[in-house]
Amino acid sequence: MHLSLTRRGGLLAVTALAATSIAACAAPSSDNSTPAGSSGAVDAKTATSAAALGGMDKLVEAAKKEGALNVIALPPDWANYKEILDGFAAKYPEIKITSDQPDASSADEITTADRLKGQATAPDVFDLGTAVALANTAKFAPYKVAAWDKIPADNKEATGLWVNDYAGLMTVGYDSAKVPAPTSLADLMKADYKGKVALNGDPTKAGAAFAGVQMVAIAEGGTAADPAKGIAWFKALKAAGNFLPVDPTPATIQSGQTPVVFDWSYNQTGVIAKVPTWKLWTPDNAALKVFYNQAISKDAPHPAAARLFQEYLYSADGQNAWLRGGATPVLMDVMTADGTIDAKAAAALPKVTSPVLPTAEDTDKAKAALATAWPAAMG
Repeated sequence: MHLSLTRRGGLLAVTALAATSIAACAAPSSDNSTPAGSSGAVDAKTATSAAALGGMDKLVEAAKKEGALNVIALPPDWANYKEILDGFAAKYPEIKITSDQPDASSADEITTADRLKGQATAPDVFDLGTAVALANTAKFAPYKVAAWDKIPADNKEATGLWVNDYAGLMTVGYDSAKVPAPTSLADLMKADYKGKVALNGDPTKAGAAFAGVQMVAIAEGGTAADPAKGIAWFKALKAAGNFLPVDPTPATIQSGQTPVVFDWSYNQTGVIAKVPTWKLWTPDNAALKVFYNQAISKDAPHPAAARLFQEYLYSADGQNAWLRGGATPVLMDVMTADGTIDAKAAAALPKVTSPVLPTAEDTDKAKAALATAWPAAMG
C-alpha cells in the first residue's frame, strides 16, 4: 500500500491499454506452447511461457537453481506487497528475494536497471506506471503467464511485454479527528485545511501525484488528457496556504503532520489500521481508477525466477493478496466467476459507479502538459 509515496513515479497506468497503441511491439505469438523445433533449445531468458521451457515444473526447477530474485520499488505496505513477497518466499524458500529501493519511482526502476545492466544485482522484474512502461518496452522480455488467456485483451500487450496487474481508485484521505470531512474540492481551500493538504510527490515524476492532479482536473470540469484545471486548482491551493509540500508516509500521517492526503485507495485503506479516524473521500464526478503494469527485464540476471514470480502474481494467491491490500486485481472478474476470489476482501473495496478510465493517449497528453505547466505553476 505504500505511503512513502515517491515509489510511484513513472506516471499512472490505465485500464484501456490497447496493444495497438504500442507501435514498437512485435506481432503476438499464437499460443503458449513450445515453439516448433525449439525443444531443448529454449532457456529461461528466452522462454515466452512456462510451456516453452518444458512446463511449470521445469520453470520452478530453473528458478530454484538460480536461487535468487531481485525486485525493486515494492514497499511492503503498497498494495500488500509484504504478503506477496512473504507468500512467494514461503512457497519457494530456495529463492532468496532482494528488495531494492522500496520507495523508488517507476522511472528509478528503469534507471537502476540501466545502471546495473549485466550485474547480478540488477532488477529482474518491474512494477510500472503506464508512461514509463510504454516508453521502455524495448527493455522488457515477452512472457505469457499460465493465466494469460483469462486476462482481458485491453489489459495486456499482445506479446506479453507488459500486463496490467492491479488498479486503485484515486482518493482524498483525511484524519477526521483533525479536519472536517470534505464534501467538495472547494472545502479544501478553506482555513480549516491551512497547511494540511499533501499530494503524493511531484506529479511530473510520481504516478499517484499525477493521478491526483488528473482527478482534480476532471472534477473541475477538465479531462483526463488536459490537466490544466487540476494544475490551476493546486496553484490556488498553494496560494491559499493550504498546500503542504511534504511527501506523506505512514509516520507523517500517524504524527498528524499530513492530515489530508491525495493517494490511491489501496494505500489509504491501510492507514485506517494505524489511524482509526482516517477516512476516504472521492469527488462524485471524478472516480479515477487505473492500473499499474508488470514486466520482466530483458536483462534479468535471474530470468527463471523472474518468470516464476510473474506466475505467482497472476495466481489466485497473488491476485487475492493485492485484493486484501485494497487493490483491484486484473483477474478479479474471472476469479469472482470461478469462486477463487477472497469475497470478504472484494466486498471491502470502495464502491464506485462509472469510473473514469484514462486511455494511453490521455496519459501521454497529460504528461506532456504537466512537464512544463506544473513547475511553472508551483515553482
